Amino acid sequence: MALSREQAGEELAAIDDVVRRVKQSRIYRVSGEIAMMWGVMQFVQYGVFALAQSRFGWSWLVVDAIGIVLTALLLRRAGMGAAAGPGRALAAFALFYGFGFVWSGLIGHYGPHEMSVFWHTLFLFGYCVAGLWFGVGFFAIGLTLTALILAVYIFAGAAFYPLIALVTGCGYILCGYWMRRA
Repeated sequence: MALSREQAGEELAAIDDVVRRVKQSRIYRVSGEIAMMWGVMQFVQYGVFALAQSRFGWSWLVVDAIGIVLTALLLRRAGMGAAAGPGRALAAFALFYGFGFVWSGLIGHYGPHEMSVFWHTLFLFGYCVAGLWFGVGFFAIGLTLTALILAVYIFAGAAFYPLIALVTGCGYILCGYWMRRA
């Protein structure tokens, strides 16, 4: 059976569409696992804060370092970025943390609540930017969680830390679950 040029073009376009959807599904699945892991890490961070506020300054660095290593391992296990290696993901983290340290440590003079909100929204900005390449789900997650975090900042008062732990921890876990199902 011979195909006309138009039929062949339609078949190739259909194959390209399936390949695109499979790639996006794979990205969402792996990203969902990573988001869920970071949700658990948020609970750990704020749990450490609740138990030992005086040690919180250094503990968040340790928890974030563990999170970065786990993220790299999840990406490696999934074969994501195999051509570039884990270097690209580590470079992205380094850029975000470098930018954050300049603004939060050198330029900005934030209080503890502002510092927490800044760091969360900085990485959610990355989600919004990723949405430009990987699909509207990333953009929706970035904007939704940012709005919830800002609402906690504005309205929570004395309940700030338990609510920010709940919003970020549960928010990432629920968004990760949704991404795995998308």
